[in-house]
Amino acid sequence: MKKRVLTVDDSRTIRNMLLVTLNNAGFETIQAEDGVEGLEVLESSNPDVIVTDINMPRLDGFGFIEGVRRNDKYRAIPILVLTTESDAEKKNRARQAGATGWIVKPFDPAKLIDAIERVTA
Repeated sequence: MKKRVLTVDDSRTIRNMLLVTLNNAGFETIQAEDGVEGLEVLESSNPDVIVTDINMPRLDGFGFIEGVRRNDKYRAIPILVLTTESDAEKKNRARQAGATGWIVKPFDPAKLIDAIERVTA
């Protein structure tokens, strides 16, 4: 069965790159444009892993991660942060919020797929 990935990013370009990369690797991809939509889509999508940006309108990645982790039903879902940020303080904040891993944009498709395979194994 295909693993399901929820991607949350306000950039259409990044969403398209993720869609192509993940679908080509055999994943089922569900997308959201920001943290608010991400939390809405989460209800119906039941993903195996979440890939989220940090800098987004309405609800940023930190708030989104905290929202996911507040629900026991989603506590075990790995969350990978995909962002242009590489600041140690932000990485630590994401980890404290409940992020599983951190990938800096622009991403290497092979490394992203490898990270997803590792956290969903």
